[in-house]
Amino acid sequence: MSYLGVGVSPGTVPVYHNTKVLDRKIRITELVLRCVILGLGVVAAVLIGTDSQVLEIFSIKKKAKFTDMKALVFLVIANGLAAGYSLIHGLRCAVSMSRGSVIFSKPLAWAIFSGDQVMAYITVAAVAAAGQSAVFAKLGQPELQWMKICNMYGKFCNQVGEGIASAFVVSLSMVVLSCISAFSLFRLYGGNKNKSTSW
Repeated sequence: MSYLGVGVSPGTVPVYHNTKVLDRKIRITELVLRCVILGLGVVAAVLIGTDSQVLEIFSIKKKAKFTDMKALVFLVIANGLAAGYSLIHGLRCAVSMSRGSVIFSKPLAWAIFSGDQVMAYITVAAVAAAGQSAVFAKLGQPELQWMKICNMYGKFCNQVGEGIASAFVVSLSMVVLSCISAFSLFRLYGGNKNKSTSW
């Protein structure tokens, strides 16, 4: 039973439904997360994409760059995609907040949910692959006779580590954002719209 915005829970405790406040908090959280993803995604891509170090061994120069590890290339591309995607949806969020509108279109909500899910999976996969490569570079793999690269290319490894840390925050933010978009989508299918339930 619901009247004047007050519902009744099974234990006869009044439950207050203030959806406008909840909608506003969700939109602000979504906008903040999209801005974080945009900023840190660009930071991660720039840190890793511009990283290089030259090492001279017996008059032979060897340059380490991010393209030497395919996992780092994937991470730069994934963070660039996440930043661009968040820019587009951040603008959409800002426009919807200024208009005071909420998504009531199920196809649009499904599109946003699907895009957020895909970007979350891509960023998590990229961070996992780059993290594993970074572990091999830092610790080596004695059983396979892979040496510790970071002992020779310290500056390169430190900057890559900073980029991976930024990308990790991006991936966590994308996961939280995909949960928010799932909530926004599936509440459109909610059963609490003008229904009276009797216990």
